[in-house]
Amino acid sequence: MGRLICLSNRIPTGANPSGGLVVALGDVLSENGGLWIGTSGETVKQPGTELREIKGGPFKRMRFDLTEEEHALYYDGYSNSVLWPLFHGRTDLMQIQQDYLDSYKQVNRRLAKMLAPIIQPEDRIWVHDFHFLPLAYELRTLGVHSPMGFFLHTPFPGPTAMQALPNGREICQWLSNFDLVGLQAERDVRACLASMVEIGEASDLGNGFVHLAPRQCRIEAFPISIDAGEFKTLAEQEIEKLPAGIVKPNRSLMIGVDRLDYSKGVPQRFRAFGEFLERHEDWHRHVSLIQISPPTREGVPAYDDIREETEHLSGRINGQFADIQWAPIRFINRPVPRAVLAGLYRASQVGLVTPLMDGMNLVAKEYIAAQNPENPGVLMLSQFAGAAEQMEEALIVNPHDTEQMATAMLTALMMSLSERRERYHALMKGLTTQDVHWWSKAFLTALG
Repeated sequence: MGRLICLSNRIPTGANPSGGLVVALGDVLSENGGLWIGTSGETVKQPGTELREIKGGPFKRMRFDLTEEEHALYYDGYSNSVLWPLFHGRTDLMQIQQDYLDSYKQVNRRLAKMLAPIIQPEDRIWVHDFHFLPLAYELRTLGVHSPMGFFLHTPFPGPTAMQALPNGREICQWLSNFDLVGLQAERDVRACLASMVEIGEASDLGNGFVHLAPRQCRIEAFPISIDAGEFKTLAEQEIEKLPAGIVKPNRSLMIGVDRLDYSKGVPQRFRAFGEFLERHEDWHRHVSLIQISPPTREGVPAYDDIREETEHLSGRINGQFADIQWAPIRFINRPVPRAVLAGLYRASQVGLVTPLMDGMNLVAKEYIAAQNPENPGVLMLSQFAGAAEQMEEALIVNPHDTEQMATAMLTALMMSLSERRERYHALMKGLTTQDVHWWSKAFLTALG
């Protein structure tokens, strides 16, 4: 069998690379002499024409640089100011500019020219995420016939949203050059098939296959996951290391962990918590919310707005309800190490995973994996997270419905031990049956 060549915008760095994808793909990359390619994270004055190897590590890694202009136009521009809002249901935030699209195509074309000469006949190529939608098309143009798979980590837009994109049909054409298009959830498969037919004018062949001349591709859901056993062990170790005062007698803890992104629904979560406190004075001083939201894409207006809104809401709620012994919300606007998060999940009675739109949201799975089986917490999960399709035993909520969210918070806090255990064991069974290793194996088996 040939090599597996993976491509992602961010490449795992360091002598011992880590992360969810590394866990999923590390073994197959190491066993078959695989290769991982991605951007270096650095900008240069002149674009390179060759991939550069990153020394060390358990598998081969190669990187390429972006110029400052490419980073502004390809990455900040088309990838994050057009595709990201489109794929997350916020077409009103799209910033459509021709130079964004031109740079996006140019970067993918340059990468294809660097990649094509090193591809061997038996290699399989696995492309990750929306930064590289045109890559298979560019490689096919250069005469590469290897099996190519694509996995999208975000939701996929339906035809109504795709109509807002001037080159919607072109995106469908790009996707058709992959042999397999993997998506997070069945809802995304339905949306993609509808867009391919209505926007791309493809023929639906049934069973997930579409034909868009001159090629056909297969579209299927492969819900990504975590190594549940590894995370469970980590949480067991880390809860003992939490600072004194995190866990207090007679005080329940709710936790939310999200990048500070408009898709994550943090303001809606704060409003619901404020509504809960307004309704239930008897819970004052007996429940706190820790919200950990590292900043992202600072300087972009939409992200600056969401940070200002969340800071205002947390300040208002604390100002209204706090006393000298208790603050309802602890809003942490910086990264927290993964190990510490594992301990915090285990210490929390309620996990709040309530995005307005999300591809999967692995925090939901990490929260469940971290729980104590004898006294597990309760997961509140948005119906708009891809994880909701698999995790039906969670408390499923509509993050737009403030009253429903506030009611669900009370339900979670008051839930009996027997019901919490029943929900936990059902959710944990799903996590161990379809873990991250199952995910990568299922995709690569389908790719053939």
